[in-house]
Amino acid sequence: MLYGHVEQPYHRIDHLLRLRELQDRTGGFQTFIPLAFHPENTKLSNLKKPSAPMDLRTIAISRLVLDNVPHIKAYWIMLGIGTAQAALAYGADDIDGTVRHELIYHDAGATTPEILTVDQIRHLISEAGRDPVERDTIYRHVHRDPDNLKSWETGEEVEVSLEVAR
Repeated sequence: MLYGHVEQPYHRIDHLLRLRELQDRTGGFQTFIPLAFHPENTKLSNLKKPSAPMDLRTIAISRLVLDNVPHIKAYWIMLGIGTAQAALAYGADDIDGTVRHELIYHDAGATTPEILTVDQIRHLISEAGRDPVERDTIYRHVHRDPDNLKSWETGEEVEVSLEVAR
């Protein structure tokens, strides 16, 4: 859900309630990703970018309303590392992973790094007081052979822990 542009708070709540109802009917969503609008370099550059408190409120409200969606993502490349870390205490359980060459947010003015290593992601999750768990795209725990990191297999679906995307 894109937020922080021309919509009002009641539009966001309506959006979340509709997603909740659809999830109740279908069970089709594995994650919800709130995305803050970046106004720079757009036709709406006169708008103010959503603040970190707005980002954290959006994540917290999303977790409360969407209790039927297993995962809430705090996309670090959009939020920034510090806000993404804080979001782990506001209902997010996934900060995404080792993104490479991200253009959408950076073209719109994001100043976050374009890449973090797996070790950097593990560190920021641990620094936020959470246990990092590497997962695949469908939220199965990834098990790696420490002697051969290219050799890996998946396990059970990750339920209640913090994810590190591959």
